[in-house]
Amino acid sequence: MLNNISAKNYILASLVLLGLFALALNFMGQIWICKCGYVKFWHGITYSSENSQHLTDWYTFSHIIHGFIFYWIAWLVGKRYGWPIGFRLLLALLAEISWELFENTDFVINRYREVTISLDYYGDTVINSVMDVLAMVFGFFLAYRLPVWSIVALTIAMEIFVGYTIRDNLTLNIIMLIFPLDFILKWQSG
Repeated sequence: MLNNISAKNYILASLVLLGLFALALNFMGQIWICKCGYVKFWHGITYSSENSQHLTDWYTFSHIIHGFIFYWIAWLVGKRYGWPIGFRLLLALLAEISWELFENTDFVINRYREVTISLDYYGDTVINSVMDVLAMVFGFFLAYRLPVWSIVALTIAMEIFVGYTIRDNLTLNIIMLIFPLDFILKWQSG
């Protein structure tokens, strides 16, 4: 049955899901664009009130890695059931959107502010969250098209590059959210 759905319908379902997600974030109180009043393609200053407010930032790399991970999970489960790539992408979208919604709750925002270096974090703008989801989609399709060794290499390279550059990355972010360690926080604080 899932194989009978056209690629166009999977794309349409994905776009509807993205639209509903944007509206849900706004309903939760997230603003559409940065309070500064403009939108930048890249914002590279991590310790600023504009972080996670524009189209892309240092954490975009983490969302690309999410795409790698979600593709791998969807591939593992989907090959058993013969799921088409469009359905696997929809599941990855649901996973990423669920994380983005959870990430923008008061619980997670306050957790970031309490135990990480993100003292001025008040959640993502709607446009930043939508771009984070699209970065995951980009990672998902890279994982779909590229050999496994290159995805592993890209993951390691991005984690090292971002970790070295801003003293934070996906791995450190997860550690600090779940089980914050003082020595990491001190290192991140410079």
